[in-house]
Amino acid sequence: MTCKNCETSLQATHLYCPECGAKVITHRLTLRYLLSEIYHAFLSIDSNKPVRTFIDLFKKPEEVIGGYIEGVRKRYIHAFGYFTVAVTISGFFYFVVLQFFPDLMEGVFKFQNTNEAQQQLNTSIQKTVFEYQSLLFFLAIPIFALLSWLVFLNKKKYNYAEHLIINLYAYSQVSIVSIILFCLTIWNEALFTILSISVIFIQIVYFAYVFKRLYSLTVWQVILKTLLFLVLLVPLYIISGIIMAVVLLLNGGLEELIEAEKMRQGVSYIASSSINWTSYKFL
Repeated sequence: MTCKNCETSLQATHLYCPECGAKVITHRLTLRYLLSEIYHAFLSIDSNKPVRTFIDLFKKPEEVIGGYIEGVRKRYIHAFGYFTVAVTISGFFYFVVLQFFPDLMEGVFKFQNTNEAQQQLNTSIQKTVFEYQSLLFFLAIPIFALLSWLVFLNKKKYNYAEHLIINLYAYSQVSIVSIILFCLTIWNEALFTILSISVIFIQIVYFAYVFKRLYSLTVWQVILKTLLFLVLLVPLYIISGIIMAVVLLLNGGLEELIEAEKMRQGVSYIASSSINWTSYKFL
């Protein structure tokens, strides 16, 4: 008998491969076996890593993130695995929203004093973000890591690669929390709108909290570092806006919105001219 994973020779008494550590499976899959696997994966004390990771990233992020950086690998989900979980949950949620709750996207911008064309532009941008959110998440992490590394360059505690891990955990945690809050408010358009606006503040607060615990900062130091981070972040959002406009232009959406705005201005001009002509006629 050999290991199905690494083809190492096994003895009949082996329960796990001595070479790769894989469990030796000699029976076919059954429904009972699958239920047992589900139980051990999600409910057993030894394998509740997702729940433990989620809770401890609130209670003691320095232990989860700092521990991973220092070499702890067994107690919590590793950074890339947790990021994969966050992206998967987010992707599923955004798919459900776009398919079954499309009006929520338009409702997010109703509070603004914008015309119809501008609202269409905002909605198109939001939908584009949702459609490519996995790619945007992946591209955002190295940039956020670079910014946080520059902000804490004088501390010299963590290098750039370690800041990647910090941002992977923090960004994933904020993403999961945001999706949970979105699910709780999806039934109410007003609450969903308020939450959509507040997500950025939730992200800033949580990141500040994580870095405070990792670097043992005072409140005043946290405020200064957060302000510096935001100053560095402004050019990033400008660049992101330019990229989004290019994406819309390539998709043809921007041209349609420009035409809609021209049509709106034309209608306004005709209406204004009619009012002026009518007023002049009766004077």
